[in-house]
Amino acid sequence: MKILMVLTSHDKLGDTGEKTGFWLEEFAAPYYVFKDAGAEIVLASPAGGQPPLDPKSDAEDSQTEATKRFKADEASNKALATTHKLADITTDGIDAIFYPGGHGPLWDLAENADSKRLIEAFAAADRPVGAVCHAPAVFRHTKGSDGKPLVSGKRVTGFTNSEEAAVGLTDVVPFLVEDMLTENGGHYEKGDDWASFVLVDGKLVTGQNPASSEAAAEKLLGLL
Repeated sequence: MKILMVLTSHDKLGDTGEKTGFWLEEFAAPYYVFKDAGAEIVLASPAGGQPPLDPKSDAEDSQTEATKRFKADEASNKALATTHKLADITTDGIDAIFYPGGHGPLWDLAENADSKRLIEAFAAADRPVGAVCHAPAVFRHTKGSDGKPLVSGKRVTGFTNSEEAAVGLTDVVPFLVEDMLTENGGHYEKGDDWASFVLVDGKLVTGQNPASSEAAAEKLLGLL
């Protein structure tokens, strides 16, 4: 069982002068769900190498058992520091693809041609595709085999407009995940802000926010 995890390479939070990147919990929790199930994990990012970590996700109040485990895990830290370039990745031998969030994907992965290529290939091959929090941004331009947006007609979730407003970034982000999924014909649903909420539609798995990352990974694993 081989799972590809794709992380952002983008570290600028719009024009704020602040840093962004991937959200630690949304990487660490799914990483160990997969690892503990015996999966081989392949890590990739648009630029390759070390993906930028959103500093807010490294704050003390954002730590969980999974993030603490990751910080103490030398081998896994080395793997994260040496991610493959996304352009070099093919679907050969890979059973599923999963995207952790953080604000970074809104800028790079949402527009990345290699990410689009991989998602469309996984979907066409009926292999699981998962994304949590801001990572459903990767479905902005993806198409199904029918030429319609990949999320069209599917039950999907992702970071809510109200959660984005709560972190004060509504006017900073290039687009709102909830609005984009709806505009692409997705049947957008959400749970309470900051509570775990995950949807599965066929082989598509989406999670609403950081609290949903572990459950989203478990649902993806259940499809394999």
